[in-house]
Amino acid sequence: MVINEKFLLSAGAEVKEYNSGDIIFHDGATPHYYYQIIKGKVKLNNYNKEGKELIQKIITEGESIGESLLFIGKPYPMDAVALEPCSIIKLCRNNFFSMLNVYPQLYLDLCKELSDCLYYQYIMLQSNSSQNPSERIMGVLDYLKASKKDQAPFSFKIPFTRQQLASLTGLCVETAIRVIKDMERKKVVMIKDRKIYF
Repeated sequence: MVINEKFLLSAGAEVKEYNSGDIIFHDGATPHYYYQIIKGKVKLNNYNKEGKELIQKIITEGESIGESLLFIGKPYPMDAVALEPCSIIKLCRNNFFSMLNVYPQLYLDLCKELSDCLYYQYIMLQSNSSQNPSERIMGVLDYLKASKKDQAPFSFKIPFTRQQLASLTGLCVETAIRVIKDMERKKVVMIKDRKIYF
């Protein structure tokens, strides 16, 4: 959800810069801030018992990070890590709720955003429950392209690396690469300059 920066700044928000690899918040930390990305990409991830990284979501410019947990105050069940240099606007929890009271129309926008996040989780659970690796990858690609106006073949450049697609779908990177090559042979995707177009 994009909350107009003027609302956030007037409520006392600050802009913080993060380098690639910087932790924005840790798994187990208590949510104290509303975060919204101005520039850059952030991954929400955690690790299984074997130490394999599982990426829950990759969040980009204009999206918020972990805002649903502000309402319940439960600890974050994931880390948020900058994937590249990021500018992120940060507003403390109390000021965030005060701002929502001053601008009640933002509640509806927030509800829509939270609903979209739930929808994403349902799609990912459904896709990742498949034993078929190509169905897992296809679930992510379909979800990402669904919100784009241009639905023509190869019109959408996938904003993730093969490693990130593997981590999003719980596959090993070799399997993700093999599946993507097979999808290219079947003309489901196009690869140009190492980028994937769907």
